[in-house]
Amino acid sequence: MKLCNICHKISATDKDHIDCVQRRSIELEDENFKNEITEKLNLSKNNQDLGVEIKAILGHLTRETNQKDSS
Repeated sequence: MKLCNICHKISATDKDHIDCVQRRSIELEDENFKNEITEKLNLSKNNQDLGVEIKAILGHLTRETNQKDSS
């Protein structure tokens, strides 16, 4: 038995809990998605074609990314 490196609870195996590993993987994928979404959409080419809702979401994600970069 050992402690899980993610949740720090006792693990019956000598590895981290499977659900903890999957949760961490999903969180990292989500973070990468937030950081790369503007590049995938090529906003610099035609940002006028986007709807107001999409612009608001992307603006929020950009601000969130900038806050994390400055910390």
